[in-house]
Amino acid sequence: MNKTIFKSIGAVLAGFVLGAVLSVGADFLMDKMGIMSMENFKQTPFYIICIVVLYRFIFNVIGCYLTAKLAPNKPMKHVIIIGIIGTVLSLLGSFAMWDRAIPFYNIAIILISLPSAWLGGQLFLKKQNNGKTKN
Repeated sequence: MNKTIFKSIGAVLAGFVLGAVLSVGADFLMDKMGIMSMENFKQTPFYIICIVVLYRFIFNVIGCYLTAKLAPNKPMKHVIIIGIIGTVLSLLGSFAMWDRAIPFYNIAIILISLPSAWLGGQLFLKKQNNGKTKN
């Protein structure tokens, strides 16, 4: 295997891990602060679930931005790979916790994977292109 493949794998892993760590960390903080209960997630108020979906979207964008930045080439290809992986894992997670969360949450988490990945990549490309025009 050449170095480019390892850099690509590292870029995808780095972005994925960053998004996951931020999401799990925020969930943990909200649970410890009593804002939501991870054990009784189905009882969480709807507006809190909307906030959870929003911060997961933002954290996914940040993780995908990092992936695009670290990608050795074709940054959008790398972020779409994360988006696909995220969609598949979200589907699996939804099946696993369907009875523990309201359907809105499960469906929303599935639906945000690809758009947040795309947005993270686009933000990177926009910043990269702005930097080139200023020099």
